[in-house]
Amino acid sequence: MFEILKNIAKSAIEFGFDPRRFLLSLRGLPYFIADLRKYNRMLAGSANGMKIGAFYPILHDRFSSSGAASGHYFHQDLWAARKVFEKNPVRHIDIGSSVSGFVSSLLAFREVEVIDIRPNVSKVRGLKFIQADATDLRDLPDNSVESISTLHACEHFGLGRYGDPVDPDSHFKFMRALARVLKPGGRLYFALPSGQEKLYFNAHRVLSPTTVLGTFSDLKLVSFSCVKDDGDLYENCPTATVANELYGCGLYEFTK
Repeated sequence: MFEILKNIAKSAIEFGFDPRRFLLSLRGLPYFIADLRKYNRMLAGSANGMKIGAFYPILHDRFSSSGAASGHYFHQDLWAARKVFEKNPVRHIDIGSSVSGFVSSLLAFREVEVIDIRPNVSKVRGLKFIQADATDLRDLPDNSVESISTLHACEHFGLGRYGDPVDPDSHFKFMRALARVLKPGGRLYFALPSGQEKLYFNAHRVLSPTTVLGTFSDLKLVSFSCVKDDGDLYENCPTATVANELYGCGLYEFTK
């Protein structure tokens, strides 16, 4: 029993304390003990069963689903990956999106250049990584990039969370840089928390659609979709759909 409780504590330390998961783990403890006893009883009559070498109790998974098709990252990654696949640009650059999520989806069918202020030591076929502060995209000429994605990244700029310099205007500088480097006729896939504006220092910002559209005034909005506070995707809707959400996600497709 001590070993089991120790591993529950270890899991909480490794993955961050989640009160709901902790309570579900306590709920799952009797099931774990019952299954352990049953397994050991059945092992005696098994010709090929493997003996238990160590305890690593995962006690909450029996109460979870197989994976919810909802939330910001699920919908934004699928939304942008489908659009890049359909356009099939010669060159695609991503800035700050999840490498293990969205970028890995793109790597299944194309090469991707990734710019991020954080290091990346992964050696993956098709991935070209550049570690840089992307605030002003100084190494990219005007009107030079055919296809750009940046998903759930802009809201972090200038808050110091990832070791970047603190700057209250950094997200605006980044958005203007995106507009500058986008090639005429190209596509920018831009997603970030949208709704009632608020800064959660040093985690992220929530920007209103009005602020986003005003900052990208030199670009044309091709399409807009969003994820509302209920976690569901609303496709091809007015930008006002997300305006009153506390923590929605705006999915903006721009061109120049």
